[in-house]
Amino acid sequence: MTGPVLAVDQGTSGTKALVVCPERGVLGTGFAEVRPRHLSGGLVEVDPDALYGSVVDAGRRALAEAGEDVVALGLANQGETVLAWDPATGRPLTTALVWQDRRAEAICVELAEHETELQHLTGLPLDPYFAAPKMAWIRRHLTREGVVTTSDAWLVHRLTGAFATDAATAGRTQLLDLDRTEWSPRALDLYGLTGECLPEVTDAARPVGTTRAFGAEIPLTGLIVDQQAALLAQRVTGPGAAKCTYGTGAFLLAHTGERPRRGTSGLVSCVAWRLAGTTSYCLDGQVYTAASAVRWLTDLGVLTSPADLDPVGGAVPDSGGVTFVPALAGLAAPWWRGDVRGSLTGLGLDTTPGHLVRALCEGIAAQVAELAEAAADDLGAPLDLLRVDGGLTRSALLMQTQADLLQRPVEVSALPDATALGAAALARLGADPALAVEAALPDPEPAVVYEPRISAGQAAERRAGFRDAVAALLGS
Repeated sequence: MTGPVLAVDQGTSGTKALVVCPERGVLGTGFAEVRPRHLSGGLVEVDPDALYGSVVDAGRRALAEAGEDVVALGLANQGETVLAWDPATGRPLTTALVWQDRRAEAICVELAEHETELQHLTGLPLDPYFAAPKMAWIRRHLTREGVVTTSDAWLVHRLTGAFATDAATAGRTQLLDLDRTEWSPRALDLYGLTGECLPEVTDAARPVGTTRAFGAEIPLTGLIVDQQAALLAQRVTGPGAAKCTYGTGAFLLAHTGERPRRGTSGLVSCVAWRLAGTTSYCLDGQVYTAASAVRWLTDLGVLTSPADLDPVGGAVPDSGGVTFVPALAGLAAPWWRGDVRGSLTGLGLDTTPGHLVRALCEGIAAQVAELAEAAADDLGAPLDLLRVDGGLTRSALLMQTQADLLQRPVEVSALPDATALGAAALARLGADPALAVEAALPDPEPAVVYEPRISAGQAAERRAGFRDAVAALLGS
């Protein structure tokens, strides 16, 4: 089956839609903003109807701009965001608890004695970042009615009437048996979720249902969680390379082959995708705040807009001795301390906005370098390079800082919307099972490559300073 496809990336702060043609590239784009509510105590929630509305709006805008019919739909989702809803009507029964939400911390504390078992079974550490603690919290505190699922299953149901999630998204719940890619009765029991009606776990590329939400009937043939969609679009389809997406947070994934690799360095072992019944796996590390930290500086007035990152940071040669640990929503991998908050140290009367910006870039880049080092330790070999995508890759300052601290080349994708393009590739594969995976993927040529400009010794010194700042937070 040939012809354009509609790819929808439903993200934390908005939904991006593309109409993608295999021969002519992107024919149309659409975007609809989503505004999560950040409440005191680490609570982050969003109106589910706003999520669905953004999907429909962005998709219709992309189709209107393209002016062509599409043969299939691919949907990428934000992963660990959870809500309860009525399967008979599709009506939400709760707000959606966003992946950054920390309200299920107490449930994780209660399950601490089972953490080793859960991590071996599911590949995931015990943390409210993942879906299962939020699902259990909803059942305990909000409602016993309906079903409780990740947001993708609700979107799929609203679009098509089907009740399904893909294996990679299911793997973000801490309810999926990592080896069997099936729901785990033991994990469900530990979370008090035995008896819950859970969606079918499907391959990432296969017909799921059809929708008329965008106008003409379109088959939904691609489902995937956002970071794994970007991993696929970046052509990281085997061990040796990694990608990092710099969006609301920064997410590094390294492919590990067709067997799960349960590392010891603090990274998550999870499903990359399941295609034609064969599961590929990856290691996953998270930085909770990246673009959201830039927005925080903007809200404080340090920047007039996120686009000022490079001009303001470029006004000074270095961070002026300032160290910024941007743990504004806690520290994720490899530390897994969601209770920790960020720190700014080394401030003086001579500290300028430029120094704060430089320190933020170093803080984000240092965390990503820690993740890359952890992946290399678990894989038993250093990563050759890092392929990167996402909105913050437009910052030459951040990307150069990343190459410097990583001491590896950083290839910036020429694909500004890698997640949506990964969803597009899966939509094509699901609509045409005879199509080879590599043939469905976009051109891999990078837009620019950043090489390290400082010595290994200088990089080690800067990273040691960042580690000291993290150690001070962990010990406080």
